[in-house]
Amino acid sequence: QAQLVESGGGSVQAGGSLRLSCAASGRPFSTYMMGWFRQAPGKEREFVAGITRSGGTTYYADSVKGRFAISRNNAANTVYLQMNSVKAEDTAVYYCAARWRSGSVVYIRVSEYDYWGQGTQVTVSS
Repeated sequence: QAQLVESGGGSVQAGGSLRLSCAASGRPFSTYMMGWFRQAPGKEREFVAGITRSGGTTYYADSVKGRFAISRNNAANTVYLQMNSVKAEDTAVYYCAARWRSGSVVYIRVSEYDYWGQGTQVTVSS
């Protein structure tokens, strides 16, 4: 069982930056593949970025590629999402997710993750 707690959300102007963090507890952090998802009002939850257990492979949604960066610190049991050049359309609740099941690629579907955080609101004003 994993417990995930996101932090770092808030309000930011378009073009600015924000860094989200997700602290995990439970099984050894290095056994989880990690991902970030987001959900805007009236929309389905969507994949944003993912990172493999070792941190050696990352994958991004086209909408954030080149602007966002996911990273992890296994010693600190934390995964990060650096958000740069944010846009109004990045406004959403951002969720951290962990996958315990086996697999060596980055998974992009909600159903492919086992544990979820409570979410943190990001609001971008133009």
